[in-house]
Amino acid sequence: MHGSLRVLLQVLWAQLLCGWVLGSELTFELPDNAKQCFYEDIIMGTKCTLEFQVVTGGHYDVDCRLEDPDGTTLYKEMKKQYDSFTFTAAKNGTYKFCFSNEFSTFTHKTVYFDFQVGDDPPLFPNENRVTALTQMESACVSIHEALKSVIDYQTHFRLREAQGRSRAEDLNTRVAFWSIGEAIILLVVSISQVVLLRSFFSDKKTTTTRVGS
Repeated sequence: MHGSLRVLLQVLWAQLLCGWVLGSELTFELPDNAKQCFYEDIIMGTKCTLEFQVVTGGHYDVDCRLEDPDGTTLYKEMKKQYDSFTFTAAKNGTYKFCFSNEFSTFTHKTVYFDFQVGDDPPLFPNENRVTALTQMESACVSIHEALKSVIDYQTHFRLREAQGRSRAEDLNTRVAFWSIGEAIILLVVSISQVVLLRSFFSDKKTTTTRVGS
């Protein structure tokens, strides 16, 4: 009983560590003609993954650039809706990645990114990895992997839902303006027709001019 409880506590602790050691995850607003940069300290030899997606705004595109501590460009893409880039840090230092919306003059964007640094912490750090896992430990490892997959799917579907909602709201706004425009045009045409018909049936006064000798 105590062994099972200890295993479950280790699983929960590993889940908490995942949120601390795997970098940054953020959704932020990027105004028009703006550039936003983020920084991450990375140790040499660490495997990292940068994943981003434009959730709302304009054509759902953004410029992205990743640089190492010396300013060397590791990744650069222009007007991308979403992408993922994996690299291994070649040196110690602060890495910089920036998102730019400078090509847009009036449309702000909502950008999501997930910058993962390193691998997951071991689920059983105090266990001897030479020996085989027990049935309970194997089940916990499977649950741990399944929970990570669930988190990834939830994030993916939240982004898709937010993007779909933004498109629907934008379409609803366009339909509303189109309907108002049609109503105004219909009103103007109706008034014009009434004025034109009244001009056909109105009495016209004839002016007679006498020419004297």
